Amino acid sequence: KIIVHAMKRLRKYDVRIDRDTWLKEAEACEMADAPLTCAALVKHSLALGVDPEDQKRTWMDDADMSASRGAIVTAKAIYHHALQVFPTKKSIWLRAVALEKTQNGPRVMELLENAVQNCPQAEILWLMAAKEAWVGGSVEQARSILRQAFNANPNSEEIWLAAVKLEWENDEMERARALLAKARSQAPTARVWMKSVLLEREARTHGDGDAKAREEALLTEGRTRYPTFEKLHMMAGQFYEDLGDLDGARKHLRDGLASCPKSIALWKQLTRLEEKTKGEMKARSVLESGRLKNPKNPELWLEAIRLEARHHNDKGQENLMAKALQECPDAGILLAESIDIAPRTQQRRVSLTALKKKDNDPAVCLSVSKLFWNERKYSKARKWLERTVQLNPDFGDGWAYYYAFELKHGNELQREDILNRCIKAEPRHGDLWCSISKQTLNRKKKVGDVLKLVVASLPVINIPQVVAT
Repeated sequence: KIIVHAMKRLRKYDVRIDRDTWLKEAEACEMADAPLTCAALVKHSLALGVDPEDQKRTWMDDADMSASRGAIVTAKAIYHHALQVFPTKKSIWLRAVALEKTQNGPRVMELLENAVQNCPQAEILWLMAAKEAWVGGSVEQARSILRQAFNANPNSEEIWLAAVKLEWENDEMERARALLAKARSQAPTARVWMKSVLLEREARTHGDGDAKAREEALLTEGRTRYPTFEKLHMMAGQFYEDLGDLDGARKHLRDGLASCPKSIALWKQLTRLEEKTKGEMKARSVLESGRLKNPKNPELWLEAIRLEARHHNDKGQENLMAKALQECPDAGILLAESIDIAPRTQQRRVSLTALKKKDNDPAVCLSVSKLFWNERKYSKARKWLERTVQLNPDFGDGWAYYYAFELKHGNELQREDILNRCIKAEPRHGDLWCSISKQTLNRKKKVGDVLKLVVASLPVINIPQVVAT
C-alpha cells in the first residue's frame, strides 16, 4: 500500500519515473535485505509503458537481466507477477522452476504443483514434478503425480514411459511390465515396444527363464508393427547374437536394412557382426554397400577407416581417410580422426588444418587436447579439454578424457570439479560413453560411476585413482 500510495503521489505532482528505474530500485531493495519492498516495487512497476502484447517477452527479458546481475529475489518477483497475469503459459513456469532449482530453493515442488494445475496438458511439467518427488525420496508421491498426469493426458507416450521408468528404477519389474502391457494396448508406439523389449532383455540377463520367449515375441510383433523403426531391428540382431544364433542375427539385420536402408547404426552393427564371424573382407563389402546407399556419410567412412586400423592396414586406412575427407571435407569426426591417426611428426600440421575447417567441433577439440597431452603441454591440453565440454556438455567422451587428464595431472579440487560438472551435465552421447552406459548391467549406474567406467576403458595408460563401480 505504501508503494501504491507513493506512486500515486508522484504522478499527482507530475513526477515521471520509468519502469527501468523502478526495477533498479527493486534490485537495490533486494541488496538492502528488503525483499517485500522489492516484490512490491516489481508488482506495481512491471507493466508501466509496456503494451499488453509485449508484456510476456519484456518481462522474461527483465527477469533474465536481473538474474544475470545476481538479483535473484527481483527475478523471482518478476516471474511471480508474470504468472499472475499469464498463469497458463508453460514457458514462464519452466523459467521460474529453473531459477528456483539453480538456487536450490525450497519452492521447486510448490511451483511445479501450481504449474500442473494451471497447465494440465503440459507433459513436461508433470514429468518434472514426478521426477522432483522421486529424487526427493517420495516414490508414492511420484506415483500419485503420474496418476494425475494420466487423467489429464491419457494417451501421452512420455507419461506412460515415465511411469514405467519409476517402477523399473525401483525394481518393481512386475508393475513396470503391467504398465508396458497397458501402454501397448492403450497408447501403442514404437518407443513403448522398444522399452518393453529392453525390460525383458534385462530380466533375461538377470536369469528370468521366461523372459527370452517374451522378448522374442515382442521383437517379432514390434518389427511387424513398426518396420521402419531401426532400433527394433538392431535389438533383434543383438538378441540372436546373444543366443549364439549368428545366422539369425545376420538375417534380422539384413531384413532391417531392407526396411531402413538409411539407418547408419544398422549398417555399422551388421559390419561388426560380419567382421567377427567372416572377417574384414566381408565387413569391408558391407560398408561399401552402405556408402553406396548413403553417400557423403562421415559415420560410415569413419567405420571403414577404423576397420582398417583394427586389422593394421595402415595404407588402406590412409587411402580411405583421403577419400573420406574429399567426400566430407568439413565432417568433424573425420577431421578429428585424421589428427589421431596422423604420424607423430605430422599431427601438428594436420591439427591446424582441421581447426581451420572446424574449430568449434567438440571431436576436433578433443583430438587437439590429446595431441597437447601427448606433447606434455598440460596447460594447453586442459584448455582444449575445457573447450570440448563447453562446446557440447552432452559429449560423454569429452568428460571422460577430461577426468582422466585431471586424474593424472590435476589436484583433488580439479578432479572433484570435473566429476561434479559431468554429473550435472548428464551426458548421453559419444562412442566410448555409449559403449559403456548402454550395457544392460550398467543401466542403473549413476553418471559418476559410468564416467569412471569409461575412464577405466580409455587407451590412456597408468591412470590412477579410477574406481570402477
